[in-house]
Amino acid sequence: MRVDRSLRVVLAEDSVLLREGLIGLLTRCGHEVVAAVGDAQALLAAVAEHGPDIVVTDVRMPPGFQDEGLHAAVRLREKQPALPVLVLSQYVQRAYASELLDSGDGTGIGYLLKDRVGQVEEFVDALSEVADGGTVVDPEVVRQLLRRRRDPLARLTPREREVLALIAQGKSNGAIAQELVVSEAAVGKHIGSILTKLDLPPADETHRRVLAVLAFLRA
Repeated sequence: MRVDRSLRVVLAEDSVLLREGLIGLLTRCGHEVVAAVGDAQALLAAVAEHGPDIVVTDVRMPPGFQDEGLHAAVRLREKQPALPVLVLSQYVQRAYASELLDSGDGTGIGYLLKDRVGQVEEFVDALSEVADGGTVVDPEVVRQLLRRRRDPLARLTPREREVLALIAQGKSNGAIAQELVVSEAAVGKHIGSILTKLDLPPADETHRRVLAVLAFLRA
């Protein structure tokens, strides 16, 4: 069911051009953008100040341009489980996407890829649906989250599984290379591929290795 009333919106988007475009679009549709900000901390402050009907936020924002916006959305839902939140993203950030969709009672949540913003009617309908307590999720987001719920190691080759098992034993790249009788450079390539296939968030190499080991142990 769509909301026909005017909505008070807090918008978070670091791209000035896209932010201004969204402000114009929302205004033309009869909604009021009570705050338009460019980073996650400003988003949290704006919601506290204005008490909006709905939050529209990007995923990647300063300072790290990783998942600050999505993380902020999860924090907002922890404090206000009924606050409608519509997330816009250029890609699927799986780590917090599942947490966001599970937040509160699961209502009033939307996750759209930014390509959908170009489809104005679909975007406006999604905004209204989420504000009314509905859940709107991009089909690509659903596909990737369902794939994530399967064995996270399923995408690894047999050799990559071997390398990951040795990492879990605490072995260094040199020790792994010696045991598998390959070059250390080859081990490095395998590890890079493992980290990519497991969709681990950007971080320092040591931290990502730990996350990879945790994925191995959970599988």
